[in-house]
Amino acid sequence: MPDNSLDDSIALLIDADNAPAAKIDFIISELATYGVVNIRKAYGNWTKRALDGWIKVLHEYAIAPKQCFDLVKGKNAADMSLLIDAMDILYTKQVNTFGLVSSDCDFTPLVLRLREDGKQVIGFGRQTSPEAFVLACSHFIYLDEDDTSKTPQKKKENSLSSLKQNTKLINTLRSAVKDAADEDGWASLGPVGSYISNQGPFNHRTYGFPKLSDMFEAIDLFEIKKSKQAGRTAVYVRLRK
Repeated sequence: MPDNSLDDSIALLIDADNAPAAKIDFIISELATYGVVNIRKAYGNWTKRALDGWIKVLHEYAIAPKQCFDLVKGKNAADMSLLIDAMDILYTKQVNTFGLVSSDCDFTPLVLRLREDGKQVIGFGRQTSPEAFVLACSHFIYLDEDDTSKTPQKKKENSLSSLKQNTKLINTLRSAVKDAADEDGWASLGPVGSYISNQGPFNHRTYGFPKLSDMFEAIDLFEIKKSKQAGRTAVYVRLRK
């Protein structure tokens, strides 16, 4: 059973061979919204020039490098080392959330095992990440680098377009609203968000929206209303009629 006494400590584990070093600032910032990234480790054969990008940022972001020599040609020990450390952390550290940076499907069993123990797993990887790995994570955030020259507004427009074309996700959003709706069709955003999270790895920030309510407001399929309740703003959403 999950230990409810766990704090908001986060373990960040990076498969350096399968992750872009240029995105480390984004990764750290994103994880900061979930808690404190106290454990930071990156795995790879640091004698390889391909990892020079990571070497340049390790000290700046207080990431501990783990040396993993290639014991057999064409294979590396980084995956196994990351796996062993993840299990050690699971059993010996007060960590409730794991940040796993990779695009490697081999980590899918690890993610499933961590979630069995009630841990939250935030995955980071490229659009080419295998679907099984993406769906296993609590949330998965893409790290594609091919849009770095676009303006923030253009990125947001492209993200919204991508969101609207994702039929499966749009159907999930509609189902979430219907499931939590009252007799007038209005659904509190809290239960809606919980429903969505239970269906698979979704994060509104992936599509450029700081808040879930911002995303619903941008999609013309939904209506949003806000009201003050006990000094706080309650947000409701319903299908547009």
